Amino acid sequence: MSGPLHGVTVIELAGIGPGPFAGMMLADMGAEVIRIDRIPTPGGGSSLEALMRNDGVVDRGRRSIALNMKDPRAVETVLQLATRADILIEGFRPGVTEKLGVGPKDCMARNPKLVYGRMTGWGQTGPLAQAAGHDLNYIALSGAVHAMGPADRPPAVPLNLVGDYGGGGMLLALGVVAALYEARGSGLGQVVDAAITDGAAVLMAAQYGLQAKGFWSDQRESNFLDGSAHFYGNYACADGRYLSIGAIEPQFYRLLLDKCGVTDPHFAQQWERAEWPALREKLTALFLRKSRDEWCEVLEGSDACVAPVLSMAEAPAHPHNKARGIFVEQGGCMQPAPAPRFERTPSALPPVAPAIGRDSVGILRSLGQSEAEIEALVASGVVHRAPD
Repeated sequence: MSGPLHGVTVIELAGIGPGPFAGMMLADMGAEVIRIDRIPTPGGGSSLEALMRNDGVVDRGRRSIALNMKDPRAVETVLQLATRADILIEGFRPGVTEKLGVGPKDCMARNPKLVYGRMTGWGQTGPLAQAAGHDLNYIALSGAVHAMGPADRPPAVPLNLVGDYGGGGMLLALGVVAALYEARGSGLGQVVDAAITDGAAVLMAAQYGLQAKGFWSDQRESNFLDGSAHFYGNYACADGRYLSIGAIEPQFYRLLLDKCGVTDPHFAQQWERAEWPALREKLTALFLRKSRDEWCEVLEGSDACVAPVLSMAEAPAHPHNKARGIFVEQGGCMQPAPAPRFERTPSALPPVAPAIGRDSVGILRSLGQSEAEIEALVASGVVHRAPD
């Protein structure tokens, strides 16, 4: 493994959603991530869990040991691993790991320097802490959902980027790395309470700042960044594909109009909100005159702030994405490359996700278990060893 976190060991208690995304970020940056998987059930669990567990992209770069956490010997194995680790991350409801015997006090009694990262939707405290929920519920409390979508319809349902991944997984990854930095100086670990509700609120910082200045309305589709302004939005083209326009600054706006051949003086009223609907209608008609790629030939790469709206199938082939290697193919799967980029300690694409229990034997050996002890644990169902 390469990357700036080379030499850092992370224990990940397997889950779905933001926890694994945080594990991916840490593995991408070079950490050794040992995932504690549950022993597979014959039916494979629920359909959603089966779909999301051990995803070939998000779960890349791990080692996997599969344990029956109802057995004290499995709990002891996790505690031994925590003794040697820098970070542990988990994504259960508050109190679950304590019941399992691998809560913060249990682990940090063995390793006072351990950073214990906790990923939840609502947080470790508060009246909703024990309630079930998903991405949409968590970000609804931040004001983000209310701000998205057309004004005359229910709020749009965004992909789970604002909550699960931006406000959740990335928040946890940043938090545990910051706590690890502090622990290297103090010699003491700590618990990191990363909640999606917190992270989604942080991602709304700019909107709350603009609202405090009187420059952001709490009415959906009435602001310059939410689809109301004619100079910031997506437009259909003649071929049914779309073009994104983001010409906010006056000089970029003028360049957009010049390149599009627009001479209508009505467009001089860029920041007159009452004129936005009419101006949007005019731009809508304009962009329907050519295909998306024809407009890109005129506008893309200039300061007019224009880019094609690409599908997931198209994005990896775009010249900019290809030049930067933003997407890579591994094992027949096209996927985003690790980011951000580091000058001296570059990250490399980690190996594909392991089969559950692939590394069980090797990890137990590293803890000093004999071959006879390992075979006994496998035979008793405490440990799962993936078939060769």
